[in-house]
Amino acid sequence: MRVLIVGGVAGGMSAATRLRRLDSDADIIVLEKSGHVSYANCGLPYYVGGVIEEESSLLLQTPATLHERFRIDVRVHSEAVAIDAASKTVTVVNHETDTTYALSYDALVLSPGASAVIPPIPGIERALPLRTVEDVERMSFAVAQSPRSAVVIGGGFIGVEIAENLYQRGVTISIVEAAPQVLAPLDPEMAQLVADEIERHDVALYLGRSVVAVRSDNVELSSGELLAADLVVVAIGVRPDTTLARNAGLAVGPRGGIAVDEFNRTSDHAIYAIGDAAEKTDALDGSATLVPLANIANRQGRVVADHIAGRTVRPLSTIGTAIVKVFDLTIAASGWNEKRLIADGRDAVAIHTHPSSHAGYYPGAKPMALKLMVDATSGAILGAQGVGTEGVDKRIDVIATAIRAGLSAPELADLELAYAPPYGSAKDPINMLGYIAENVLSGLVRTVQWSELAQCQASGAQLVDVRSAEEFAEGSQPGATNIPLDEIRDRLNEINRDDVIVTCLAGQRGHVAATLLGELGYHVRNLDGGYETWRNSPSARDLLLVG
Repeated sequence: MRVLIVGGVAGGMSAATRLRRLDSDADIIVLEKSGHVSYANCGLPYYVGGVIEEESSLLLQTPATLHERFRIDVRVHSEAVAIDAASKTVTVVNHETDTTYALSYDALVLSPGASAVIPPIPGIERALPLRTVEDVERMSFAVAQSPRSAVVIGGGFIGVEIAENLYQRGVTISIVEAAPQVLAPLDPEMAQLVADEIERHDVALYLGRSVVAVRSDNVELSSGELLAADLVVVAIGVRPDTTLARNAGLAVGPRGGIAVDEFNRTSDHAIYAIGDAAEKTDALDGSATLVPLANIANRQGRVVADHIAGRTVRPLSTIGTAIVKVFDLTIAASGWNEKRLIADGRDAVAIHTHPSSHAGYYPGAKPMALKLMVDATSGAILGAQGVGTEGVDKRIDVIATAIRAGLSAPELADLELAYAPPYGSAKDPINMLGYIAENVLSGLVRTVQWSELAQCQASGAQLVDVRSAEEFAEGSQPGATNIPLDEIRDRLNEINRDDVIVTCLAGQRGHVAATLLGELGYHVRNLDGGYETWRNSPSARDLLLVG
């Protein structure tokens, strides 16, 4: 049996090596159009920044080592340019020798990845993308010329990563993002924490603007501004590389990737597709989605190898768990954000908390912001986001595992997580999310979101801040009345019995006040996430700008 694999990075090489472990006799040929296979493209920005010092550290395997260990025929600089599905042959161009030849196959695996989106604007050819080892070599050469300024087009994961790494090289950086926020997987009140961190490092952010022209030493924005740019990096996203599949008549899905079934077979069942080029199944609603992440590509490669070898495979879906480092912050997300849930018409509850990374009495505890999205009826966990300097990664990983396991949000309270003061709290932030979800879903307390606060106040709701007078003086929401928590029982006559919203720093004292007032017959709601969440919201930022 001959298996041809187009693409030799994450998915393709996982399929090749897994198949060899299952079948010692299969004729396995990997075609890779670049000069490298099995490289760590997620590490490319860190090589530019000098964090990874040797390019060889990014090259996990070579054609020689793969042949020596697995007897896999790996051909670099070899591009598959056409598929004849009827005769089961692939036309290959060797770019080193400029020769063309045909290869037959019994099974064909397409793992061509995704290509950088290059906007059609004047001068864009000067901008450098970052997808391959060849790309990083060109960018490293450009950085070696000691550019003074750089403009990064795109504020997504790759954009902020490369901006940080260029900053580490002493380059003055500007990030231009057409959306009103960085990092689209986050909701705006979480993304603002990232924007603040970026600007704290003197990286200029131009949000809600786009690049309309790239010139020899600057770029022009849609606002008319000119930004100095000795170096320009384009990182506005990727699109599935479906050219080969389309030309072969294979079906393309609604998201623009190659359509596949539960075994990753294409519309031609002798041909499989995996990795960034293939559509995935969203675990939350079963729809087609695109998730260009290496772990999913690796998993798909294993699924395809198992299916080719005749093994039983499990259907694979995705929740899109991702993480990124931005200077001193860690940002992670899993599942759907609130923006997407609203657009989809899902009835969901948002929960914000601001816990410490470990027990507050143990030195070195760091603050973080967590957001959980919960189905308002079933309590199912729909998504989560986290931003902080420490402890975010393990919390999002626990929630991602809970989503995959089908745990409800209240069941997070039941998880027995490792605890000692240097590592967590007796009530871990994950447990606290479960407690809050249980309180909200059971109707014990009602909450109001930062985005609803102004309208509630305009409709007559009284906002009572239960922090201390000293905290209140340092900053508060417009129209708030300060009644410290310990004084509430003595000042009930100052509180609107028919409609009151309580707030504190992060929601905990507000919860105590809300339960007390609720027991006393007040119509009360707690501001979810408190002042800490509100002050990072667009509502607060607009007020600050006006002020």
